[in-house]
Amino acid sequence: MTEFRQITERESLRKHVAAIHIGGKLTLLQRKLSNCLLLHAYDDLTTKSSHRIDAETLCAMSGYASRDRDTLKAALRALAETTAEWNMLGDDGQEEWGVSSLISYAKLAGGVCEYAYAAPLAAKLYDPSVFSMINMRIQRNFTSGHALALYENCFRFVRTGSTGWWEIDVFRRLMGVDDSAYYEDFSKLNAKIVKPAVKEVNAVSDISLVAETRRESRKVKFIRFLISRNGQETLFDLGDDDALRKSGAYGRLIENGISGRLAQRWIAEHGEAYVAGKLDFVEEERRRGRVRKTPAGYLTAAINGDYRRSDPGPGPAPAAEPGPRLSGAPEMEESQRDRDQAAEARWRRACLEAIEANLEKRSSVSRKAIRDRFETGLEDEFERGQFRRYGWQARGIFARIHGFWSGLIPEGLPDRDAF
Repeated sequence: MTEFRQITERESLRKHVAAIHIGGKLTLLQRKLSNCLLLHAYDDLTTKSSHRIDAETLCAMSGYASRDRDTLKAALRALAETTAEWNMLGDDGQEEWGVSSLISYAKLAGGVCEYAYAAPLAAKLYDPSVFSMINMRIQRNFTSGHALALYENCFRFVRTGSTGWWEIDVFRRLMGVDDSAYYEDFSKLNAKIVKPAVKEVNAVSDISLVAETRRESRKVKFIRFLISRNGQETLFDLGDDDALRKSGAYGRLIENGISGRLAQRWIAEHGEAYVAGKLDFVEEERRRGRVRKTPAGYLTAAINGDYRRSDPGPGPAPAAEPGPRLSGAPEMEESQRDRDQAAEARWRRACLEAIEANLEKRSSVSRKAIRDRFETGLEDEFERGQFRRYGWQARGIFARIHGFWSGLIPEGLPDRDAF
């Protein structure tokens, strides 16, 4: 979720970048779970005193076995025992400090998780000038808790381009290793924590990091991270897109118990046709009596690639992401599924690289003409909105992008079978 941020630059304070510290001892799963809870509750953070989510949906979003209630209970307990501390400068120039438990309570009953945030913390989390929510799809890529913690810290500063200088002791707290004598040696901290975490963030996320250090008396005392965008959009960049919320798939997702914020994210990431195909599949499963309780958990698994169907609907299915295997889903060997996902991602990336290489050879006038021609050929406002927002990187209209460029590049785009 969010981490402690020591602000040393007055300019950043004037921009209302807050220092929100959440204990660094959270495991990777607990950290993912906290982000999923926040995403689900976000639209109602300041208007409702508590929030409810189907336990299967929560497990599917977080990426672990949906029937493992002991793990879920342990994670919720850890979140309730973790303190969140903030330190910020208000409009009146006065410093505000506060502390709260991360979630004020949690309850599991009848397959539903009920939870709440303390009102002052909820107000901070709801304010995008203070707190930036991360992309759930990107979160699923992380395999290291230290890397995810570093990503969350640095992501808050993506608009300023730098975290500012953190004291090494503060950074150790962020990574949850402040009580380890081993990591008091910066060379060990750098080799085991900093370098691997930076490498993973740069490989799997939407930002790129460069670590810099500053010495005092020949000893490393401070560290900061320079941040740049890495070609993808963030959750808050999505905004309140009217085209997304007016789509038929959005309404059907809401009817199936999916939060508005998550519904918008799914449609933006995967495209309306893909989401509609998954909705059709889950509704068909319900008619056959294969869906127990609420359909939200099954739908989450289907969107994330845990269900496979022979006809996923028009448009390409994006690379499926790993997640829980729910009962009633066709079995597939984990290793084979991982290979398929990796191959799909490599092929899409190779296509986009070929497109970018072709564009680089063209003049600015030619690039604009091609862009205008492609946008004119899009069928509806949703597709045009996707292209205006994400450009050639728009996953939701990848099929149209692929078809368009296949006819423009003489040698064609990479063959899917080669991957």
